[in-house]
Amino acid sequence: MAQGKCLLFLGPEIGERQDAVQEIRAAMHKQYGTPPEEQSFYAGETPLGDIVSVLRNGCLFSDARLIQIKNIESLKKKEETELLASYMESPQEDTVLILVSEQTSADKRLEKAVPPNNKRIFWELFENRKAEWVSGFFRREGYTIEEDGIEAILEMVENNTDALRRECSRLMLFLGKDSVIRGEDVEQWLSHSREESAFTLFARISEGNLEKSLEILRTLLAAKESPQAILAGLSWCFHKLRDYLLLTQSGMANDFEYKKIGLGSSRVRKDYSQAARRYSLYCVDRCIALLAEFDILIRSGGTALEHILLDVFLYKIILVPGTSLEKVHYY
Repeated sequence: MAQGKCLLFLGPEIGERQDAVQEIRAAMHKQYGTPPEEQSFYAGETPLGDIVSVLRNGCLFSDARLIQIKNIESLKKKEETELLASYMESPQEDTVLILVSEQTSADKRLEKAVPPNNKRIFWELFENRKAEWVSGFFRREGYTIEEDGIEAILEMVENNTDALRRECSRLMLFLGKDSVIRGEDVEQWLSHSREESAFTLFARISEGNLEKSLEILRTLLAAKESPQAILAGLSWCFHKLRDYLLLTQSGMANDFEYKKIGLGSSRVRKDYSQAARRYSLYCVDRCIALLAEFDILIRSGGTALEHILLDVFLYKIILVPGTSLEKVHYY
């Protein structure tokens, strides 16, 4: 691995991106004989001038560094992008810098500063690739899973391999290798073991139940779930709700079409049917915009404001359909 490398990792597929970072980490460990010193920053949370100063200062306690700057889509000011691009033109010899965004593009000045071979876009998996991923995961671990089990997992888990890996590993805690994993097993054990999640929070939001939504939010935060992960899970749910609304409005809704959008289970469809009674397509688009807005606000506001901003977000997203305060459930 060449020294002084800068890379650009874009796209929403978190799991494959993390695997790529791990490959770089392992290669650096092999090259230098010790693990690299690591630091991560969020653009907008730490002043960019401070980040560049860290980059230029070099290693203190190891032979090499691996530094990630996340949320780089928030870098829009010319002075910021030019400052970072200037560093990238002559990076510190002992440092590998990775710029990260869940968007599929970045500021043109930053993209231009990265060699084409050092830019990767991690796209969401297509439906067939997700099924193959789940099947392969269990096969490598010595388990057998039926097709309806794979479908149930894909309906209940966010669309990225990081979430799939986490939930599949959780499922294996309850099932022996001599058992065949079926759809009912997945629904029973993942639902039972999950307790609270972005999915249960989405269900309460769909009911317009502010008090219960706040309770679930507090539980997730107490369990050290990051605000960014909570918002990402909700974003996945609202995008899925958008698919559901488009399908039902088309007049083409049937079991096969529901299955194509990842809602083959009647239990899962029940949640989205409930959400569709409160949220129109226009409202869903407003919610998706709110999710993006508050993701940026939380990343740039620092940890001191996270809980307050999440409370405000829940209040706003529950009232998006135009529900008055008197109609919000507090029981």
